Amino acid sequence: MRPRTTTADAAARGSVLFTACLTACLALTLAGCSGQGGRVRFEAPATAPTGAPTSSVTPHPVAEAERLTQLPTGPEAEFHEESTLDDGTTIGVTTLEGQKSGFTGKVWVWAPKQYFESQYAHSGFPVLIALPGGRGFPKNYWMAAGLRLESSIAAWSKDGRSLPFIVVMPVLNPDKSHFYDGSDIPGQPKMGTWLTEDVPDLVRANFRTFHSRDGWAFMGSSSGGFAALKAVLQKPDQFKGVIASGPDIVPDSPLWKGYEEERQANNPERLAAELAEKEGPDVYLAFQVGSKESGKPNVEKFIRNYGKGPVKTHLQVIAGGEHNAKTYIRGMGEGSMKWLSAHLQPPVPTA
Repeated sequence: MRPRTTTADAAARGSVLFTACLTACLALTLAGCSGQGGRVRFEAPATAPTGAPTSSVTPHPVAEAERLTQLPTGPEAEFHEESTLDDGTTIGVTTLEGQKSGFTGKVWVWAPKQYFESQYAHSGFPVLIALPGGRGFPKNYWMAAGLRLESSIAAWSKDGRSLPFIVVMPVLNPDKSHFYDGSDIPGQPKMGTWLTEDVPDLVRANFRTFHSRDGWAFMGSSSGGFAALKAVLQKPDQFKGVIASGPDIVPDSPLWKGYEEERQANNPERLAAELAEKEGPDVYLAFQVGSKESGKPNVEKFIRNYGKGPVKTHLQVIAGGEHNAKTYIRGMGEGSMKWLSAHLQPPVPTA
């Protein structure tokens, strides 16, 4: 474990990360964004195939899809258009009042083209909750069409490098004042509950998903990489895998001062050790680091110490890569996304 970060150090880290993320990503993130537009509805296909089981041994595709799928539970959220991709799919945005966390914030969502095709009308889709680096407030930079996260997933899903994920992009922090480590820090907004309970509840209310954790994963970069990694290790019964890019490894928000026991309960090192001791369930942790960034030794140490038993790991070193979103998207295309996708539930075609 690295030495405890002081308040001054954490503030400096926040400033550096925030500036770096904005400098590297702002021009890209603004490109392709139209701002909040008209109402968007992520509806099921108008024409759906029908069928019934034909064998007690081999289930009909419709029956298999319906067995795995959780239909939208409602209530329907009001999404508005943020931007539209070249393939006609839309990134929508809504304001979510978290019933469990008590926090209210924005969430952006994109559904792939396959979601609207009749062959998948009976099937759920895997969900990828994508967390940004920097402050992650008031916007989640993965929502910007110019970064090409969604369009890249659309392309990768056609050539076998990715599942066609529903991509969900909540704000990471409640303000720009502090990093909250994606956690329920005593006396602070419950950002851990927001990310792992309220946001998934929103998705289940509005989209066809899967009952099982096999259809749920996180990804994140830098501080968002820490929050994503921690969420999967903390709640492996709900989330099966993660892509953690250039992540922090231990919780280091200055807001933990005076709450060391609670801080350790949100420490990926401790959580991974406890998961190994309990012998499962298996989780799949894909780490990414650019060859030009400094965090590689910390990631390698984590993999060496905790990547055993139920903690399955993959390390993608991105040649010439730096600590920014553009590097991490490249790494996902070079292998991380395919590795994670291989361990998750794909949608089930029924025609």
